[in-house]
Amino acid sequence: MPGMIKKEDVEKVRAAADLYDIVSASVTLKPSGTGTYVGLCPFHDEKTPSFSVRPALGVWHCFGCGLGGDVFGYVEQQENIDFREAVELLADRYHIELHYESGSGRNEHVGSKRTRLLEANEEAQRFFVSQIMSKEALAARKLLGGRNFSQADCERFGCGYAPQGWDNLVRHLAGKGFTQQEMLDAGLARRGQRGVYDYFRGRVTWPIRDSTGRTLGFGARKLYDDDAIAAKYINTPDTQLYRKNQVLYGIDLAKAAIVKKRQVVIVEGYTDVMACHLAGVDTAIATCGTAFGAEHAKIVRRLIADDSLGAIQLIGPLKVEGQALSSRIVFTFDGDAAGQKAALHAFGLDAAFLSQTFVAVADDNLDPCDLRIERGNEAVRSLIERAKPLYDFVIDAAIGRFDTTFTTGQMGAVKAVAPLIAQIRDRSLHDLYTRKAARRVGVDLDVLQREVANERRRLNVRDEDAYAPKRRYGAGGAAPRESRMEPGQNPYANPAVRKALERRDANEQTYYRIDDAVFICEQQFMATLIQVPRAIDRGAFGQLTLSNFMTPVFRSLFQAIAAAGGLPSDDTPQGLWMHNLTKAGGTLLEPVINELAVMPLPLPASEHGADDAEGPSSMGGGVGGAAAVQLRPPTPAERQYASELLARLLDMGFMRRIGAAKRKMAMLPDGEEKIALLGQITQMETARKELQAQVYGNNVG
Repeated sequence: MPGMIKKEDVEKVRAAADLYDIVSASVTLKPSGTGTYVGLCPFHDEKTPSFSVRPALGVWHCFGCGLGGDVFGYVEQQENIDFREAVELLADRYHIELHYESGSGRNEHVGSKRTRLLEANEEAQRFFVSQIMSKEALAARKLLGGRNFSQADCERFGCGYAPQGWDNLVRHLAGKGFTQQEMLDAGLARRGQRGVYDYFRGRVTWPIRDSTGRTLGFGARKLYDDDAIAAKYINTPDTQLYRKNQVLYGIDLAKAAIVKKRQVVIVEGYTDVMACHLAGVDTAIATCGTAFGAEHAKIVRRLIADDSLGAIQLIGPLKVEGQALSSRIVFTFDGDAAGQKAALHAFGLDAAFLSQTFVAVADDNLDPCDLRIERGNEAVRSLIERAKPLYDFVIDAAIGRFDTTFTTGQMGAVKAVAPLIAQIRDRSLHDLYTRKAARRVGVDLDVLQREVANERRRLNVRDEDAYAPKRRYGAGGAAPRESRMEPGQNPYANPAVRKALERRDANEQTYYRIDDAVFICEQQFMATLIQVPRAIDRGAFGQLTLSNFMTPVFRSLFQAIAAAGGLPSDDTPQGLWMHNLTKAGGTLLEPVINELAVMPLPLPASEHGADDAEGPSSMGGGVGGAAAVQLRPPTPAERQYASELLARLLDMGFMRRIGAAKRKMAMLPDGEEKIALLGQITQMETARKELQAQVYGNNVG
């Protein structure tokens, strides 16, 4: 087993890794201030974004759950692996060779277990695809061709064939250097009495990938009557890579369209996904051998994100220019009993989505694949466009079971529909659907209202107002984030706007609950120092001592900066500066450092490409992560702001020393000591005036 990864190789990986790229693979990020992006946290369930990313500094932080760190920390949390494996995974992704400390002096490169399993799956996918045109795979080609899929279509979706036999794939992978244990761990093989054998045999296969295109496992359909496995479809068993309740077939193909259109179409099978995409519904995905559940909902919600208008949350389908339909979750179900059962299951998940959920059911209960075969692409598109709100679908299905021309039928419908309406948490929708259902059943409103109220009490349904204003985090009366940036203007030129943002920063931080001028100054200085260290004047910084800081956490942070070597040199990489600082601060100060690193400064956006908010194209020039570049030079506004903050800290230091000296002088008798102390006070007062004149004399605002 090799030793530790060499430090210089770790830094190469850190410099190459693009944090924006890595995070945005699973989280939709939106610009929020200078070089900062926000989204829904991937590590805890939330409806209002509190997850912030600062790609230029290579740091992220969630104000909701408190997690944060660098690119390695993100991969550790996301993949549930340790630091070493995170470095190895990123090294493989960015094609960086790692060298290890070893007693024998040999350099070795050994991929992590997770990387090896990914490689085994990719090799298996190549093998399955290579078999699809073989003579034996005729049944697979007939099945796919019978569903109107051409050879080019099959290539686009990665369709393959797992040959019959005992160990075709096992022998192929062994020839590529994979061990039997790796095959077993990847879910590609099983152990029997005669040894290790292929899990997928005599079936057509589909690769199940994550949003970045990595193959995590496979789905496979039965072709032959003598198949030892009776199930029509089988999937990779749960492995380190593959969790059936956390994977979605087609997410790699649909992700970009889902983010752009704010829409996702959830179908029931692999061929349905293919049919939808080929028909132009490019947001289609499917679960893999399990019902759509809460974990799937979290994945979808992070991609679609939330809708808001100022401080008002918008719930339901919104019009998006250029899109026929958008901002909605569309399920395709059969209209039979099984489909209605699936709809009821989705009904229980609806609160997990911020966009309204819809149901699409074709005439004659055709699934999208069969609908495309019988009626063409336009019919598939029309099916999705005519989707019906899930609430309406489930409630109408329940009422439709009864003959409401009779009183007993009406009461039966009331009893059936009341528990469904009771589960609608939002009080406005709950009231509207109660009224609609009462009209449809033909009973007085108060009859149904009484039944619904009883059911809400029985089910302990929490009453919510989906349209109530929501705070991101923290408290206080700071100006909303949206008010900070106005097209064509520089709102930071207004001192009132700057002051409002400073107070908002103080109110929203989580590490020290206080709101006063001294704290705000110290917080803003530390945030500026962490984000733009080159804006700090080295000479003036050298005059700072612990006595210049009153807030305990910032006194400790000042000491951590000293432990990290003080202000970094101008040629220090961004990522290394953050790494050295968090390492010196330790686990106690790391969350504080991360939070300060993503905190918006009350300054106009930087003109430097490494730290603006234009999107991923500005995050490293296509060469590597933004953390690879040297600490960027400050803008004039940043340098001026840093000078003002530093002057205030030094000024407060002078003030405290002058106050202490005057108190001491008041207790001294007349004499040389008192005269000497008076001279020191005079010198400090002169220095204080010179400092103020130097910083504020030519202040251009």
